[in-house]
Amino acid sequence: MLLYCSCFYEKWLEKKGRENGKERSIKAKAKKRKKEFGAQYINMKKSLGVSIGSSGRSSAGDGDDDDETSKTAMASYQAREEEIERRKMEVRERVESQITRVEEESKRLTQVWAELEELTDPMRKEVSNVRRRLELANRDLKSLQQICQKKEKEYKEAMEAFQEKSNERSQLTTSLMELLNESEKFRMRKLEELSKIANLKA
Repeated sequence: MLLYCSCFYEKWLEKKGRENGKERSIKAKAKKRKKEFGAQYINMKKSLGVSIGSSGRSSAGDGDDDDETSKTAMASYQAREEEIERRKMEVRERVESQITRVEEESKRLTQVWAELEELTDPMRKEVSNVRRRLELANRDLKSLQQICQKKEKEYKEAMEAFQEKSNERSQLTTSLMELLNESEKFRMRKLEELSKIANLKA
């Protein structure tokens, strides 16, 4: 805060110095213009005096009118010069004010840019830890998925083999029952035949 106040005070002093310098510059330029115009007026007056002396046709009244006209012209000229200088200084002040505002805006944007460059994430460590754990989980999940696919394939093959053996057992069981029935019938017929033969001999 003290640094900001100090910078502001220095800028105010600098601006005040510029204003005082401008005011002195205006006065000095006006004084210089007045001096130059005075010299021109004296030269013009001398020239008029020589012309009047050589012709001998001018009067004292004409000299007074010329003197008054010259003073009026000099005052008008000086007023116009002061107005020009005043307007020029106004334009210069506006330009300098805009330059100062642009410089301050540039400093402010530069400071904002520097703060953006230095901006850090307060949860960076936690985010990095979670991302690392997520990568490990994805890797383990991929490995487990491959194992599941392999086990699923093995299970499918085992089920197919089981179904095949189950069907084979059913067929063999059916064949066995048929054979047992035929054997039983055959033996029963044989026993009946043997029993008949035994009865006839008796």
